[in-house]
Amino acid sequence: MIGCGALQWPHVKLHRFYNRWKANQSEAVSRRYGTTLYVILNEGRLHRDLEATGPDEGEFMALKAAQRLHSLGRAGRYIPRLFGNISQGDVCCASELRIAADRPIHHNCVLGRMGFSTITRDPSFLASGSVGLHKGSVFRFRLTQLHPPPEAEERRFGKRLAGCSSSRQVLRLLRHAETLSDVMAAGALHRVADLEQEGCSLRDPGVLEKDEVRSLCFQLEQDSGRLTDGGLVSALMACTRLFLDPWSTLVVRLVAESQERLDHGRMSVGELCTLGRALLALEGPGCGMLGQVMQQVQRRGPAAWSLAELLGVYWLLQDGAAEGGHQQALLHGMHAHALTLAPRMDAAAVSGLLGALVALEQSNATPLVMALCRQAVRHVGGFTDDQLSLVLGVLMHFGHSDVHFVGAMERHVPRVAFTARPETVTRVAQYFGQRNILSRPVFDALAESFVYRADDYDTGQVARQILPLGKLGYLPPNAGEVFGKVEGILHTRFSQFQPRTLLSLLHACTLVERFPVNFVSKVFKSYFLQELQEPGTAMDRLVLAQLTQLYMTVKLECPFYGGPILLPKYRVKSFLMPGGSLETLVDVQLYNHVRSGLVTLLGARTYFASKVLTPYCYTLDVEIKLDEEGYVLPASHNDYVHKRVALCIDGHKRFTLSSRQLLGREATKQRHLRLLGYQVVQIPFHEFEELKSQSEVVEYLHNKIFPKSYRLSW
Repeated sequence: MIGCGALQWPHVKLHRFYNRWKANQSEAVSRRYGTTLYVILNEGRLHRDLEATGPDEGEFMALKAAQRLHSLGRAGRYIPRLFGNISQGDVCCASELRIAADRPIHHNCVLGRMGFSTITRDPSFLASGSVGLHKGSVFRFRLTQLHPPPEAEERRFGKRLAGCSSSRQVLRLLRHAETLSDVMAAGALHRVADLEQEGCSLRDPGVLEKDEVRSLCFQLEQDSGRLTDGGLVSALMACTRLFLDPWSTLVVRLVAESQERLDHGRMSVGELCTLGRALLALEGPGCGMLGQVMQQVQRRGPAAWSLAELLGVYWLLQDGAAEGGHQQALLHGMHAHALTLAPRMDAAAVSGLLGALVALEQSNATPLVMALCRQAVRHVGGFTDDQLSLVLGVLMHFGHSDVHFVGAMERHVPRVAFTARPETVTRVAQYFGQRNILSRPVFDALAESFVYRADDYDTGQVARQILPLGKLGYLPPNAGEVFGKVEGILHTRFSQFQPRTLLSLLHACTLVERFPVNFVSKVFKSYFLQELQEPGTAMDRLVLAQLTQLYMTVKLECPFYGGPILLPKYRVKSFLMPGGSLETLVDVQLYNHVRSGLVTLLGARTYFASKVLTPYCYTLDVEIKLDEEGYVLPASHNDYVHKRVALCIDGHKRFTLSSRQLLGREATKQRHLRLLGYQVVQIPFHEFEELKSQSEVVEYLHNKIFPKSYRLSW
């Protein structure tokens, strides 16, 4: 423990106060907050105020500081020991503490959910209020509350800041700036974070050692009490984005000042949101101060919020303030207000709000999702790659598609297929594939770009662009080039594919009659089959079904295949499985209409069977058995069966959306049944729905099943 006698206090009043404070605290509290209290009293403006006060008044002010310090510690544990390289048992004097503070700290601290790199400081940074800059100029920092700069000047600075493409350009801009407001200073730190952030660290941590950054941080620290509310919370947020040491004096003072402003209750909703997000980055959702922020946000009521404030609260909740589901009532009110504001949202607002709805698991917000999707139609051409990827991911999550959105995408994708980021192009293919939307303009453009850009895609992106073609059963005009490219990638990067991704890719190729015989032999080897199995679990049934159908395909359609066979233990008995199936269930309503017509046509229900599982894993919607002369046999008879008729009653779900093309798996099923000797009769919904009477149904079924025979009247 750092004892009070070890600290050479610079003022007798501080020494007297410290003894009084320590006498009223437990040993743990004294150990935890003693050094921090020293920094706040000795280096902050409170020490300067104490110099001009009498003993009683000075002790009272110091006591208030200690109470606030202890309160902050209880609320969110924001005030630990500031000097990470002083252990609890160290004993040192004030000068040693100064040296400790000046010494670089080379470790990472983990607080809440984020890792922070510590900022290195030296004596010149601590002692000087300004740092000498380019050409001997002195950086002058102007506080907005004292000398508000012209709005035009702030706007010009913001535009120039946004145009910086490197942190070096930001620093050059700072060197040539005559004065900065606190908001402008915080904006500069945010821009550095934008350019340097990479995951949970900075690409170049040395940027924090630049004179311009150090000068900004030092002056924000010294003048924290005179910052505007907006500048204060923005600066704190910038500190978290730059991964500054959360135990540093700068962060501690910004948090302490934020707590004081929060107690006054005068922050706007937008400022509360920025503060809340900074606290989440520092401490996580368990922060006590965050609870105070949310109480003040809730008191304002969503109906009175502007669009910017509404989005700010959504992002605050998305960052973690809604963990535990305690804010659902607030979210309902926000959804209702967002519906009224949706027609005014720009591209960033639409994509950001959609992303927040997914992150917050708002499955009950379907009306808002639909409204945002309608608004997204206006911004398809204006979305950035990241925004478009996010919007498509959200629409896939909610299972929503809109004909106007699809039309806008059909106009937009051909223009950007060769320039958009690979992940964006991949997300486009995924969206259309998941929603069963066969858009020839989109897939033809993606196929052309694939041929030229596939070498730049990773193996997962290659697979995710081919899988939709197999699912939709669509071959683009340049199919030869596309699958030639796929084959070349498989030859050169076979070992780089994840086992299940590779299996899905090969299976998708077979659905459009592109048979990867050269690679199937590798898939059926025991080593690869073991790789498909998750450790300690049974192999997934969908994986087994894909393996089985892949094996059936090469045996039926590639008779020249002479590679390894798939062992029986890896085969399934049925492709129709709950949760993941290679067949589509029959439409019940359509089946009932067909069954009624068959009873009239054949004379009795006993002459056909329903939902028949074949020895070849496929399930027949209806099976009719014929003898050698073409007469119908009872369904229970297995002798003298010369021909089997398989009726495929194809409802809407077996076709691509808004088209009459069978899905790849349904086309493959019918192709295999024909190869297995079945007479396949397709009864598509769009033909059956045109029939208006029972007699028309019976006549239609007769012509379909017995096209070369006359119907007898019975």
